[in-house]
Amino acid sequence: MRKKSFKLEDTFDQPGIREQDIVEKFIKSSGPGGQSVNKTSSCVYLKHIPTGIEVKCQRERSQVLNRYMARKILAEKVKAFKLRQIRKAKDEAEKIKRSSRVRPARLKRKILEDKRRLSQKKRMRFKVIDLR
Repeated sequence: MRKKSFKLEDTFDQPGIREQDIVEKFIKSSGPGGQSVNKTSSCVYLKHIPTGIEVKCQRERSQVLNRYMARKILAEKVKAFKLRQIRKAKDEAEKIKRSSRVRPARLKRKILEDKRRLSQKKRMRFKVIDLR
């Protein structure tokens, strides 16, 4: 069990999760298991307050194992959430960079010529009304 707690601390350190940011509750499990499930609160509910991510784990009958697994799942979800935020910020910066770059004059001329050609083609599509 000692090795698991060290691994868990490492997974918490990577995305920067603190114990103070987690709300932990124990709930009675549901599903198969009979009376033992109905009597004990072995289901673990965790909520990471800064991100609002919620995790509920009731895989095992043991509360200790469920706590460990729930924390591991929470760490993975928070890490994925933070990676998405970083990727989104990079994409936004890249979009601004692309939109604000200066186009060469030759490229501008080519784009304008293509637009003129296309507008002439569209003008030719007008229906001719026969007034006989």
